[in-house]
Amino acid sequence: MAHQHKQEVNDKESCCTSEQKTANKMSEATGCCSHDESENYSDDDHDHDHSNGNDSIYRMFLPSILSLLLLLTAIAFDNYFPQTWFVGWVRITWFCVAYIPVGLPVLKEAFESIRKGAVFSEFFLMCIATLGAFGIGQYAEGVAVMLFYSIGELFQMLAVKRAKSSIKALLDQRPDSANVIEGLETISKKASDITIGEIIQLKQGEKLALDGKLLSKHATFNTAALTGESKPDTKSKGEMVLAGMINLNAVAQVEVTAIFTDSKLSKILELVQEATTKKATTELFIRKFAKIYTPIVVFLAIGICLLPILFVENYVFKDWLYRALIFLVISCPCALVISIPLGYFGGIGAASKNGILIKGSTFLDILAAIQVVVMDKTGTLTKGVFKVQKVVAVGISEADLIKYTAAIETKSTHPVGSAIIEYAKDIVKDTTVTEVNEIAGHGMKGLVDGKEILVGSTKLMKKFNISYDTEIDIIPFTIIVVALNQKYVGYFIIADEIKEDAKEAIQSLHKLNIKTIILSGDNQAIVSLVAKELNIDQAFGVLLPENKVQKISELKEQHLKIAFVGDGVNDAPVIALADVGIAMGGLGSDAAIETADVVIQNDQPTKIFTAIHIGKKTKQIVWQNIGLAFSVKLIVLIMGAGGLATMWEAVFADVGVALLAILNAVRIQRMKF
Repeated sequence: MAHQHKQEVNDKESCCTSEQKTANKMSEATGCCSHDESENYSDDDHDHDHSNGNDSIYRMFLPSILSLLLLLTAIAFDNYFPQTWFVGWVRITWFCVAYIPVGLPVLKEAFESIRKGAVFSEFFLMCIATLGAFGIGQYAEGVAVMLFYSIGELFQMLAVKRAKSSIKALLDQRPDSANVIEGLETISKKASDITIGEIIQLKQGEKLALDGKLLSKHATFNTAALTGESKPDTKSKGEMVLAGMINLNAVAQVEVTAIFTDSKLSKILELVQEATTKKATTELFIRKFAKIYTPIVVFLAIGICLLPILFVENYVFKDWLYRALIFLVISCPCALVISIPLGYFGGIGAASKNGILIKGSTFLDILAAIQVVVMDKTGTLTKGVFKVQKVVAVGISEADLIKYTAAIETKSTHPVGSAIIEYAKDIVKDTTVTEVNEIAGHGMKGLVDGKEILVGSTKLMKKFNISYDTEIDIIPFTIIVVALNQKYVGYFIIADEIKEDAKEAIQSLHKLNIKTIILSGDNQAIVSLVAKELNIDQAFGVLLPENKVQKISELKEQHLKIAFVGDGVNDAPVIALADVGIAMGGLGSDAAIETADVVIQNDQPTKIFTAIHIGKKTKQIVWQNIGLAFSVKLIVLIMGAGGLATMWEAVFADVGVALLAILNAVRIQRMKF
């Protein structure tokens, strides 16, 4: 139990880490720990960070070990190796000494709870049950109940630590300092003191402390802590790199673009810390239930002890008090109030480990119930990067068509133009571009090496009365048509690439009997083509944001649970309307992090299925624990009230069931998704 070895924390500022705040929130989530105990979770974590882990665990278990040795010795003296001196006050004192290491902290917690107005806490139940056992001379059983309860608490705490481990790994990804280039020197500075525009020198194996722009020609980074992907990510000069990435090759230089507190990783950490405060419906119900349930069983125990005097001929107060005490031990609700939040916390941790941020246990429940997944096309199912798919030259060489078109597109900022320039590579060298005129909604006109060129849509050709191949009009992709000296010379087919795992994602969703729908602003032909290739159930194109809202509203009228997957910026109204909003590309969009309920960090559509799968598994484990706790407790409660169960069965019904439920809850951390 954390409260058995509370340590004085002298430097509050150094101890107030993000990980401790997360621990405090986990303690609040259990619903049965006082504020002091929450602090002790933090102290333990702090202690664990600065000392040998095995020593820390040994100190945690030391009071229980001492109590167990004293108890076993007393049982041996009572039953196997009788001692003439082990009688009377010596025997009672021995059992009291065995009780103190594990019982005193619980007595203190019970007193604190009563002082704060929470009389019927689990600490109170344990105290009256064990002190009552002492009162009727059942010293060994009184010590045993408190001992096993304390051991159960220790295992609960270790389970919480384990459940936090993947989140803690994320919290540890942000270095406190970085090497900054100042003139001809490189100096180490606190990350919080580094300003925008400063240049960080990142050696091989070092973690980046702040978001920035890569100044080196190329650099390869390990992004596993941020995206859950072990595959290295190579960045080129000018590309964004994020705090927490690890440099894998030569020394790299990064220009800082965001201060320490504004980095994407900092925002993610805030998300994780806030996640456990959003309770699931099941979790909230159990907490409310425990508050009503505990006083009821206390009064029932009083009834079991006193009411039989009215009905039983040979009423023996001691026997009925013993039954009432057994009833109290069995009725302790800690198996529920600990294991259920732990199950949800484990689900959030498992998702984080897989590069998915879920903003609270309530969304795990919603994910488990999803019936329809509605997706945006660009950036969700496709890469959102336009690429030249085909070049058709008419009456001119393909190389010349590419050269002239790419040359004029260097004067454009349109993504389509960028795709042609990238496709052309260095072919545009030594060309002269003059008199460029952009014709809004149509394309561009200009001179390349003295030749007049028109580049744009078919509307541009019609505007200048240039005839072209009319078959172009039925191609369901973006078409860039080119005319040279008023003569049609060919076209480019430009399309957005479908993500490699998009088909697998849709197949996985269909296996769960989840319907899939595309809502997109692109033209219907393109949207239908993507839907056909991926086997998506329905596809709607040419939609404005308000049209998407209307479509979602129509689905909600059918009482369906809906997840919407988009970029979290343009689709904000739809994300707000859906039962759960999922943002792709969360690391590239602050708005996605702020508006969505779930953020997929690596843009992979398969993670939609993973998030739903984790939600279903978490809910399954939670309900398994509820069923286990209620069924075992009910059976032993009936046996205890009828005099068929002893304190030892009561200990199993309480601590044993709690441990089984905890082991089941942490199982989600070992699952592969």
